[in-house]
Amino acid sequence: MAITLPVKNMQGKDISEVELSPEIFEAPINVGLMHQAYVRQMANARLGTHKAKTRGEVLRTKAKWYRQKGTGRARHGSRNAPIFVGGGVAHGPRPRKYTKNMPKKMRRAAIRSALSQKAADGDIIIVDNLDIEEPRTRIMADILYSLVGEDSALVLLAERNEPVEKSIRNLAYARYLRASYLNIRDLLKYDKIVVPMDALDVINAWLGTEKRSESNGG
Repeated sequence: MAITLPVKNMQGKDISEVELSPEIFEAPINVGLMHQAYVRQMANARLGTHKAKTRGEVLRTKAKWYRQKGTGRARHGSRNAPIFVGGGVAHGPRPRKYTKNMPKKMRRAAIRSALSQKAADGDIIIVDNLDIEEPRTRIMADILYSLVGEDSALVLLAERNEPVEKSIRNLAYARYLRASYLNIRDLLKYDKIVVPMDALDVINAWLGTEKRSESNGG
């Protein structure tokens, strides 16, 4: 049985209903797959530019620190040694790539799994339209409060909408995102997912094509 959700207006009142695609919003919930996709996304976001200088890269005097004998101290010939302040770092971080690969079908399956979990928990809010004439953070805050209450919200947009984007930008508990850029990190980070009808069409066209292409032998 397909999931049916109410369609709300910007004041939070139910005005109609919409049936969600079972292929996308009733997919098998695979926690391990979602975790793998999340780890991959976070790893790929790392720059990997960290670096510490070794004793050969530290620019200090090459003169012997103090005489070899007669001081009562251990014998040292260089101030670049890691045991001294200002010296090099032993076994320090070096530049590297943290990139992890994951097949596209697995990435999309992880997103379907997260959407299915959100739908099962009642955390997806469908809106008929989300549009304002000019950027107003207060107006957008009131709209989101009427839709999700005090929960954090990820607002999906079908296309660029500058007034809405600028209005959400100053809200610490909300974020806007193009529906075609939907990713596992943002799905898991926010409590509620606000989906206008045009953004829902983008999701259906994006995540619902793989199964049809497979049935056609593609």
